[in-house]
Amino acid sequence: MTHEDIYDEYDDKLPDQLIQRVKDELGDDADDDLVEASLERLRDEYKDALAVPGEDVGIVGAESIGERGTQMTLNTFHFAGVSEVDITTGLPRLIEILDARKTLDSEFINVYLNEPYNEGDDVEWAADQLRETLLKDVSDELTLDMGSRTLTVIPDDDRLDDLDMTVKDVSKRLKRSSRGYNMDVQPDKIVFEPGDKGDNVEEIFKLKEKLKDVRVHGVKDIDQVLVVNRDDEYMMITSGTNLKQVLKKDFVDDTRTYSNDLYEIEKMFGIEATRQFIINELQDVMQDQGIDIDMRHIMLVADAQTRSGEVQGINRYGVVKEKQSVLARASFETPIRHLIRAGMTGERDPLNSVVENVMINQPIPTGSGLTSLTVEHEETE
Repeated sequence: MTHEDIYDEYDDKLPDQLIQRVKDELGDDADDDLVEASLERLRDEYKDALAVPGEDVGIVGAESIGERGTQMTLNTFHFAGVSEVDITTGLPRLIEILDARKTLDSEFINVYLNEPYNEGDDVEWAADQLRETLLKDVSDELTLDMGSRTLTVIPDDDRLDDLDMTVKDVSKRLKRSSRGYNMDVQPDKIVFEPGDKGDNVEEIFKLKEKLKDVRVHGVKDIDQVLVVNRDDEYMMITSGTNLKQVLKKDFVDDTRTYSNDLYEIEKMFGIEATRQFIINELQDVMQDQGIDIDMRHIMLVADAQTRSGEVQGINRYGVVKEKQSVLARASFETPIRHLIRAGMTGERDPLNSVVENVMINQPIPTGSGLTSLTVEHEETE
């Protein structure tokens, strides 16, 4: 019997991934008896690891994550020297993921780069292409002439050179925001003169304040970009997120770049990618705290949050509201509302789960309570 014949016998007994790992570990020169003994031992351990029918995997998973979660610290990781870049970690990040919050304490993107930028070549230039740059960031002066009712913008030539921009490029970005004014673009400045809006003093003041915050370069909502060296390659961490626009940049590795926003991941890549993102994020949060949790508990949580095809938090607005049982929904929060609504609509509770059976003091349909016995009595005369 060859190695392949032995492996074939375990095709229906072990996952393909485990069989492949045995092949990689033992190689082609291993003795047949060693291969068979290894597979047999692995099968026994695999069977022992499977959940017993009727086991409360949800409760076990909740205990495993919740108990260790209480030991986590309330961390926000701050990059020294960059006031805008904070990364939420620890318990706050765990809550963000499990609650599927739409508003995050700190939004960021891990931007991985293509060659040669990931080797450090022109990486600062690449960071400038992402960082949102406003008119006030590239201007030496914004001057009002009250006599002629004109606004003069004098760009910073050195800053424009760093961004590979010209005064004309800046004027194109200001055109939409300065409707009603005539724009005179000169080699070293841009002058806004009264047009359809006339020469009202209040209006020219409003124009000045409006133009100061117009984006002239970079990606919208990317407030800051930090270049870091991680695992022997250069990458960037942004403050703020706009994943769709960031992925359009040629120097960005779109196969690895991701944001920390669940809903942005779902919108860009779909629900399966979001499920994997939840798994990865929960693992990273736990490992950063030195906490080891079985992968199956984390996968169960990710499945529960994405099973409906949309991201849902583990709260009364998400997973709980999808419960079939009226009593289970009422046991979480706002019980009166659920009970009144169920009574008005004549809703029935099948009592299929744990909570509702505990509430009415009858055996729960899990473990030994999952089965029922029927005894046949012999008829007697």
